[in-house]
Amino acid sequence: MKMIYHGNKMLRQKTFPAMIMLVTVVLLSVYLIAEAEAEAKPVKMIPESFSTLAEKVSPAVVNIRTVKLIQGGGRVFRQFKMPFEKDDPMGEFFEKFFGQEPQRKFKQRSLGSGFIIDHEGFIVTNNHVVESADQIKVILSDGKEFGAEIVGRDPNTDLALIKIRSKKNLPVVALGNSDTLKVGEWVVAIGSPFGLEHTLTAGIVSAKGRVIGSGPYDDFIQTDASINPGNSGGPLINMKGQVVGINTAIIASGQGIGFAIPINLAKGVIEQLKEKGEVTRGWLGVGIQDLNKELAEYYGLEKKSGVLVMEVFPGDPADTSGIKAQDIILEVNGMPVKTSRDLTRIIAGIKVGQTASIKIYRKGNEKIIQVKIAKRKDRKIYSKRKPEKSYEEELGIRVKSLTPKISRQLNLADTSGVIVSAIKPDGKSAAAGVKVGDIITEINHKAIRTVDDFVRAIEKVGKGETIQIFIKRMKVGFLVAKIAK
Repeated sequence: MKMIYHGNKMLRQKTFPAMIMLVTVVLLSVYLIAEAEAEAKPVKMIPESFSTLAEKVSPAVVNIRTVKLIQGGGRVFRQFKMPFEKDDPMGEFFEKFFGQEPQRKFKQRSLGSGFIIDHEGFIVTNNHVVESADQIKVILSDGKEFGAEIVGRDPNTDLALIKIRSKKNLPVVALGNSDTLKVGEWVVAIGSPFGLEHTLTAGIVSAKGRVIGSGPYDDFIQTDASINPGNSGGPLINMKGQVVGINTAIIASGQGIGFAIPINLAKGVIEQLKEKGEVTRGWLGVGIQDLNKELAEYYGLEKKSGVLVMEVFPGDPADTSGIKAQDIILEVNGMPVKTSRDLTRIIAGIKVGQTASIKIYRKGNEKIIQVKIAKRKDRKIYSKRKPEKSYEEELGIRVKSLTPKISRQLNLADTSGVIVSAIKPDGKSAAAGVKVGDIITEINHKAIRTVDDFVRAIEKVGKGETIQIFIKRMKVGFLVAKIAK
């Protein structure tokens, strides 16, 4: 810096560096003090109190008690023990796997939770809480009791909507946005575990997008907020007092592991149940599987993205639109499809009758196919994915896979074949001599290794033709039963 007063040049040259050093020391001291204060005041991780949240939400959370009348002797299929000798351990084995028919009437009671979503008295809960209930009683936080009626149920997502009638406006809880929920965020579960009404437990979101094998739309929020039997159907609340999930499942052998249905998945289901009493979903008509690295390389895909079409069901939308087996579905209406669950969820959300643009990969080329989405019918799906439902009534027989555990119990060398688990006493199979515990290994000289093999073999037999069933029966040997279809 050039100085104007030359007489003071030496003085200013000596003073300026000292001033710079002083300012530096002061700033450094301020920084160190701020750092020390920050260390002395750690980031607040736990809310000081959940009381305000509880006071806000609890009045809209209800206790649900149901009664179901169970009657013996009314089943179409009779599941009974094999006629084993006294003290034969196989008798206990078959009783464990196939059970006995109840012979008396009794009331089965269950507990659950729910939450009120509007002043008219609509209450959201789990389907398994109210399914087949003969009586439903709802108890509010103030102790008032109401009888409830089922508005609609959706077993696929385990959601149900029930309604009570009150002359006064009922307290309600707001619905939040589960898509913005983050792992590590604080949440609160409110419900009636073990019948202990209006119990509040707190924890964090442990994970999102969990698949636990409960249904085709698994997308659970995992939380360590304590959830127990009786919490089912109750709300999972964020710190704003909004419902972000419906508490649904627990792992019986675990602690601190509970699962809730995301509220964003539930919103559309709730709306349809309210309007129509049932849920209508889109249906494409394909059997699919996820791609692994080897399959992606085999088909020449650079990325392991998309789902492989294993089967196209005749007459369904995919078939009539030109989708074929071994096509790889990449996108639906511009939305990427990475897994089979993605495709199921996206198609289910498309309105029936609407046309969807589906991008597929076939023999090295991408192609857009327009598909008019049909209505998903659970009975139709079962007849294709689990066709055993269609033959049960016709032949009066029910079969199960021969698992490794059952094979070990029966001292069998392998698990090929199916085991007869139930018989209709006056059905065709019983008349032909088939019994519970028989192992079916062939039908019309065709090897039967799985339940699907069994179903396909039955379906190939025409009306009026004979079905020859090759049976292995414990302590007897091989037998052949003939049934006219």
